[in-house]
Amino acid sequence: MTFHLVGGAGVSPPPTQSTDHLPSLRIRRYPSDTADAEWQLIAPLIPAGHPSRRGGRRSVHSRRDIIDAIRYLAHNGCVWRALPADFLSPWQTVYDYHHRWSADGTVNHVHNSLRDQARAAAGRDTEPTAAIIDSQSVRAAETVAKTSRGYGAGKKVNGRKRHIAVDTNGLLLVVAVSAASAQDRQAGPALIWAVRAFCHKVSMAWADSGYSGALVGYAAGWASACRSSRNSPAKSASTYCHGAGSSNGCAVRR
Repeated sequence: MTFHLVGGAGVSPPPTQSTDHLPSLRIRRYPSDTADAEWQLIAPLIPAGHPSRRGGRRSVHSRRDIIDAIRYLAHNGCVWRALPADFLSPWQTVYDYHHRWSADGTVNHVHNSLRDQARAAAGRDTEPTAAIIDSQSVRAAETVAKTSRGYGAGKKVNGRKRHIAVDTNGLLLVVAVSAASAQDRQAGPALIWAVRAFCHKVSMAWADSGYSGALVGYAAGWASACRSSRNSPAKSASTYCHGAGSSNGCAVRR
């Protein structure tokens, strides 16, 4: 299982002044382009790219144009080489920045900072105390290696499965990717471990009945009280794990 995005507390780089970035000269014409208000929020979180003490060339590409190009690719699902020329930056440059920011934690820092701001605007504490986990199977392209894909009998999907943890506002906390053949109850403990490791205040998690079994036992090992309840006329079961209790047993309510 691969954790492609892990949200939570971490060391934040010093903020970048918006005046440190090169101005953008292109016209905003795509729905994915950043509005001025959006860029004002994102700009302090993006490295400006000044030369280091050892020297180096100054940046010649606007960071806003780079962000807009990445958002265009994510929004439209095209290949890197199909990036429109009006972004003024070669696709190789955009790819390089995307790879660099993913590796050095910039993408996580932007995501976590915006999530904290959204929670604060909603009147919530920036650190979540509860999570909701679920999964979704997606078909894999022919280019996806057989070693990282599988057949999910439940959804009849040959591909991958993404296991997601969100807060109670639906904002992303953790994403884990596995073969579609992986059962939810098998992936649940790893997902809960990641949530507990990177979101230290989370003490409760909700999940559907697909996560019963191993997840309940794993959460009980954290000295938690775990309950499985049936709470709808359709008898759809749900499981929740509470980390604040002192009981290490599991109870079932029907």
